[in-house]
Amino acid sequence: MKEKYLSLIIIPHKQGNQRIFSISKKTFKTMSILIPSVCVVLGVFLVDYFAMNKTRQKYKDLKTEYINQKETIAQYRDSISGLKDYIGEFEQYRKKLNVIAGLKSQDKLEGEPGVGGPGNGQEIISPELNQDLSVLQDITDKAKGLSANFNTLMDHYESQKVILDNTPSIMPTQGYWASPYGWRDDPFTGQRAFHPGVDIATQKGNPVLATADGIIISTKNENRGGKTIKISHTKTGYITVYCHLDKFLVKQGQRIKRGDVIGLVGNTGRTRSPHVHYEVRLNGKKLNPWYYILDN
Repeated sequence: MKEKYLSLIIIPHKQGNQRIFSISKKTFKTMSILIPSVCVVLGVFLVDYFAMNKTRQKYKDLKTEYINQKETIAQYRDSISGLKDYIGEFEQYRKKLNVIAGLKSQDKLEGEPGVGGPGNGQEIISPELNQDLSVLQDITDKAKGLSANFNTLMDHYESQKVILDNTPSIMPTQGYWASPYGWRDDPFTGQRAFHPGVDIATQKGNPVLATADGIIISTKNENRGGKTIKISHTKTGYITVYCHLDKFLVKQGQRIKRGDVIGLVGNTGRTRSPHVHYEVRLNGKKLNPWYYILDN
């Protein structure tokens, strides 16, 4: 059977030859099915392309937001770390205040204070963030406890001014702690020995201050301590000792106030360099002076 054709005749508007395009009916039917299919596929592709563009833009926005949130969380973590240190300093100061006020014994307060740590609560966003929130809650609880304790201390101090004036509470001289209270290797023998005070290294001739109100009970030149001053803080029973002085500026029996200059830093007695060996005693017991220095 002879195949049937469809013809398309194009006649120019002006002069020119007409053109005739012929296509078989079979091809026409195939194209009439194929072209709409291609259009549909192309339309789906275009819709998907524009949808993906929106998705890609949303992804970029979310990524930017995620980066910003990570930076914000990092800043919060730095702030939390700073708060932990700040609360830790307050905790140490609170320990000293409680000992000086007589509300707590230093024997029950040994060890450095600490705050924070992961809790056992349900994870909210991530283990790291949950831990940060736990630490923040711990800091908040610690701050509330400190606030309550400081209020108690303020009430106590207001009613105990005379006693507090007779309680050691300041550095005897400005310098650095060369040797703490407690067990150490003796610098002369190399053997383990108990150090009953603290050594504060500083320049020779610097002033040595009375750490509380009291009475000078002795100014002697001792074999180990060199020129040594002992002060009785009569209202409380405390005695403070200042060794290795270069010069006495007070006399036995003299009444002094906290902050009065009682002598000058020296290098006398059993020592290798200028410093003050400082002790705090109560009823014959030698205590850790760290708890009785608030301005350190």
